[in-house]
Amino acid sequence: MELHHLTATEAATRFRRHELSPVELLDAVIARTAATEPAINAVTEQWLDEARTAAATSEGRFARGEATGALEGIPLMLKEEQPIAGRTAEEGSLLERGHVATETHPIVDRILAAGAVVHGRTTTPEYCCAPVTHTALWGVTRNPWNTAYSPGGSSGGSGAVLAAGSTILATGSDIGGSIRIPSSFCGVVGFKPPFARVPGLAPFNSDTYCADGPMGRSVADVALLQNVISGPWAGDAASLREVATVSGEVSSLAGMRIAVCLDLGGYAVDPSVVANTLGVVSALRAAGAVVEQVELPWGPQRTLETSWPHFGAVMGPFIESIADGDPERSAQLMPYTRAFAAAAANSGDFVTGLEAESAFYRPFGELMQDYDVLICPTIATTGLAADEPCTDSDAVFAQLMTLPFNVIGRVPVLAVPSGIAPNGVPTGVQIVGRTFDDATVFRVGAALEQELRLWTDPAWWPAV
Repeated sequence: MELHHLTATEAATRFRRHELSPVELLDAVIARTAATEPAINAVTEQWLDEARTAAATSEGRFARGEATGALEGIPLMLKEEQPIAGRTAEEGSLLERGHVATETHPIVDRILAAGAVVHGRTTTPEYCCAPVTHTALWGVTRNPWNTAYSPGGSSGGSGAVLAAGSTILATGSDIGGSIRIPSSFCGVVGFKPPFARVPGLAPFNSDTYCADGPMGRSVADVALLQNVISGPWAGDAASLREVATVSGEVSSLAGMRIAVCLDLGGYAVDPSVVANTLGVVSALRAAGAVVEQVELPWGPQRTLETSWPHFGAVMGPFIESIADGDPERSAQLMPYTRAFAAAAANSGDFVTGLEAESAFYRPFGELMQDYDVLICPTIATTGLAADEPCTDSDAVFAQLMTLPFNVIGRVPVLAVPSGIAPNGVPTGVQIVGRTFDDATVFRVGAALEQELRLWTDPAWWPAV
């Protein structure tokens, strides 16, 4: 396997055995970024001098046999949305161009403390409010598998650099599928933690739909990063005090009961997505699980009717505050941003929405009394155009089978690949656990990864 497509866990093993140095690995991903960026445009900035210094420091620690951090020497890119004090925080918006952050996101501090070599940041749609990644500020980010298509959004840059081999680990965030959508379209692994598992910054740390989380090229890699970024933080009263350690170790699924729902009650799922999901079902059965098909009374219309009041109370007003009633400022926003804010403004009563969210959860809660996890497709379709306008919010969200699990945001969701569609874009499934049962979704994901042997094959990755 090419160095730039190593997993973090394999790289860490080679570091400890003195078979590879952090400097060598950083050089490999920097070279890969230089080779692929003209095609995919997924990196907002690189910090090469700082990264080379950090890699040399890690190299010295390994050479001297000193104590090392959990991410020691591992190249990592950060989603630009996660601020760093003293550095720009532009959110993909012309209105934020040149803005400098005054605080650092807690997961960034934890990643640096764990010894990661942070060497760049990745693109997002404006204010992270679209499932594609293109902005007037940064241009169009493209999918390494097929550059006519989007890597997804809003963590599209992170998904793209992982698939291309421009880094080893990356961060994302998810308020409607923003980790899981690019994980599916880019053929990588991503985890939407349950609400409050990973600390965040106001106001979205208190938003039950929202979570920052890890992305990587294997289940074990994502578990490694998740264990670094999770846990309580003094700046976030919502952050859970319980520390839930997860693992990518493979174990038998014998005795485990798994539910599979192909359409979540009415999503129009492409036949190739269905076929690849059924391949996942076969693999899970081969791994020892009992898998049964079930139904859920959701579908896109009910999901949207339930979620819009929430967006209208949180994300919509946030965007409106940026425009501040100024038509000239509003005109500088991306069309999809204005469309999202307009839809959220006509979304209905927040309290009624809370009641609808509780009713929405109930059938899932009852179902999960009999099953350990639920499996379903991540996205109903096989791709969005790289420059998809996304101005019809309802039509776009009707393709995304991720949003139901933001509505019931206390559930952990691990997104893994399921295969490749005829257009060359990967497809994926979501492994959804009971509330706050993070460990079980990783157990299922690790077993599925071993059984399918798709993204563990060096031949899996696209030749950009």
